[in-house]
Order: sequence, then structure tokens, then C-alpha cells
Amino acid sequence: MTAPVQETTTQDTKLVLALPKGRILKAAAPLLAGAGILPASDCLDEGSRRLRFPTDDPTLDVVRVRSFDVATFVAFGGAQLGICGADVLMEFDYPEIYAPLDLRIGACRVSVARPKGQGEGDNPARWSRVRVATKYPAITRRHFAARGINADIVHLHGAMELAPVLDLSHLIVDLVDTGSTLRANGLEETETIANVTSRLIVNRTALKTQPERIGALIARFRQALSAPATAETLPA
Repeated sequence: MTAPVQETTTQDTKLVLALPKGRILKAAAPLLAGAGILPASDCLDEGSRRLRFPTDDPTLDVVRVRSFDVATFVAFGGAQLGICGADVLMEFDYPEIYAPLDLRIGACRVSVARPKGQGEGDNPARWSRVRVATKYPAITRRHFAARGINADIVHLHGAMELAPVLDLSHLIVDLVDTGSTLRANGLEETETIANVTSRLIVNRTALKTQPERIGALIARFRQALSAPATAETLPA
């Protein structure tokens, strides 16, 4: 007795693009439009409870997730493409992910910071161990290990600036944009670990199995980046 043939639904054959919530999503909106991708209007509405949205392309949906989760969705195949900060790629270093395009949005940096004035007379070259509060344990350990320093990690997901003030850590490693939050909490940047922008990322298996469909979307993003109208909306 032969097994019944399972029909493939339109939902199953759609590609999924994972987008990060918050400021990067808003910055990406003109780029998506330039690539001819127009999600449902409530995709940009922070009050919307929906997580998956159709687009004007019947073969493509978008999902809206936490910025730190975009790479995981793409690496494990829940989404075939995504827009993801380079900081997340550095932290997780998924081999399943290919990042073909720097989208030149969401510019910021991963930096080391400490309480202002705390470092006077302190020579980091003499450190053998330091306690650091961060949501980037892998990046932080690699950074200090390259200098022969053992980083004891206090793993936090927010309010990093409180850690040195409340004696949880000596330093913090965090994502910095203008630096105003650091200054408001009596901290100062001491060094930049990496400059960050958002990247278009692709699941490598999806690219191998659906090269034409994935390649066409990559080409649309590349064209949007080179279009003068889009370039004007992107930060220098």
C-alpha cells in the first residue's frame, strides 16, 4: 500500500526573511522598499502582536524577532535570510551563515567601558584577570584572551551600566551608539573592540538548494544599496 502523497502548501514553499525589532527595523524599511519588499503595514508597528507578516511578494514572508535571535533563526533554517548586526555574527559565529552584504545601516560599536576616572594610574597591561559585565561573553573572552587576560563574565541582558556602579564588575562590554547612556551613568569608553553595521545573512544550505530564489533576493538588496535614492537614506 503506497503512502498518500502529501501536498506542498504555499506556506511551505515561501522564503522567510527574519528582521530585527526596534531601531534597525525602522532603518531597514527604506532598504526593503528599495529591494521591492513591502511587508504588511503593521510589521513596523511596535504595538502589533503579530510575528509573521506577508509581503507584496507572494513567495516571501517576513518574521520580526529579537535582534539577538535573527542569526539563530537563519542558522537553524527557520528563516532562509535575515538582517543581522555584525556584533551578533561575531558573538555566535555560526558556520551555517553566509553574510554576502554589508547593508550600511545600524552603525554602532562594541566597546569596553568603565567608571569615569577609575582607570587613573591603573595599567591594563598588568592585569591577569578582570571581571566584565556583558551580553557578549564570547566576544569579551576572545578580546581579553588575546591580551593574556582572563575575563570573568557577569552575563547580563540589559542595564549593563549598573554593573560597575553596584560592584558587580570592573568593566562592561556593550553596544554603543552615541555614548549618551554611558555618560549619563558615569561611564566612559576606553576602547573599541569592533565597529558594527547590519548585514544581510543567508542560510548556506538554503543558498545551495535554492540558489536562484536566494540569489535573486541578494541581487535585489545589492541593487537597492547602489540606487542613489536609497543611498541618501543610509548613514555615511
